Amino acid sequence: TAVRPDLHLHYVQACQKVGQPENPLIAHVLQEADENDEICTEGITLKIAGNNHTVPVQRVKDDDLGVLASVLCHAAFVKGLDLAYNVLTDAGAKTMATFLEENSSLRYLNLMFNDIGKRGAKLIAEALNRNNSLVHMRMTGNKIGDVGGTFFASMLQRNSTLEKLDLGDCDLGLDCLIAIAISLIQNKTLRAINLNRPLLRSQEEESTVRIAQILKNNPSLVELHLSKHEMKNFGVERLCEALYENSILRYLDLSCNKITADGVKFLGELLKHNQSLIILDLNANRIEDAGATYLSEALSVHNRTLQALSVVNCSITGKGLVALSNAIKSNMILSYIYVWGNTFDEDACMSFSELIQAGRLKPDCTDVTPYEVDGQAQLAELSHGLQKEYYWTPRHRVVADSAANASLALVDVSEY
Repeated sequence: TAVRPDLHLHYVQACQKVGQPENPLIAHVLQEADENDEICTEGITLKIAGNNHTVPVQRVKDDDLGVLASVLCHAAFVKGLDLAYNVLTDAGAKTMATFLEENSSLRYLNLMFNDIGKRGAKLIAEALNRNNSLVHMRMTGNKIGDVGGTFFASMLQRNSTLEKLDLGDCDLGLDCLIAIAISLIQNKTLRAINLNRPLLRSQEEESTVRIAQILKNNPSLVELHLSKHEMKNFGVERLCEALYENSILRYLDLSCNKITADGVKFLGELLKHNQSLIILDLNANRIEDAGATYLSEALSVHNRTLQALSVVNCSITGKGLVALSNAIKSNMILSYIYVWGNTFDEDACMSFSELIQAGRLKPDCTDVTPYEVDGQAQLAELSHGLQKEYYWTPRHRVVADSAANASLALVDVSEY
């Protein structure tokens, strides 16, 4: 039998050795890990996130990370490390960079919403030039800026292990997005990238045009997040042109942009021909009834690939919603649809109620549920949806994984 690891004891000893007080959160997680039976056979992810606890916790600081890294340097069974929502700075990033250069077993690293800046980004990106085990990296919400993001762009030209990179909410700028686009024309291993909410100062949509070029040339990207890019119909048209030549992309997130019905017309035409897109997220665009109708036409008759569609908060009224529900009746592949935040009339309530009651739309595959008032059908909201738990996953499950985020069920480049 394998020798049981003793992470907690090693941590206590390491703290005493350097005269550093123990962090109770780290101590607790390591104790739990020591009792985990899968630790020797499967490997584990240590979840030392500073949020999602029922009681306040002492968040992990740079000094805490130094001791933790010294304990983990010999723990090859630790395959994932979640340090989200802590208070790590560039000094902590330096520790992490050294750890990544020396470690050859870590496959998942989550540093989202710490206080790492451009210097820390440079160190981590440079470490990833030499690391060949990490498959999934999350930097979401660290304000690394355009300069910090550019270091990740040049890393993507050299690294051939990373499959999933999350740089959402990192204050990336135009230069960085262009550099990433150029890198991804060469990179053949990255499967998913999140570039949500960059800080773009021009209305020219140059970054979208460059990203469209990736889609023409990159052979591996299956998941692309472009939320909050100020994208308008011109940008959508460029993306659609590129996607006619792409048979790889399965998940396209265009939520929170400035796309109107005219832009959705291009998407509708694309869907008539495309046979690879599985998830399309149009949440928070003004697509209105005309846009919903374009989508419905494509999905009713032509497309038999798309499985999930989000049109939450898209200024659609009864007419467009009924058109979408009719598309679901005739298209048995489309099985996840999210529609809350639009204007439901009696017909729309009736049509979605019928789909759910007939079993055509499963309760955890949509974000509405039917009820009756005085014999009239009404709809209430359910907390399901694409990306619903993207930033915060409670330890005490409110809804099942599949209901909370259809994307996780469909694109298998996930946590290790």
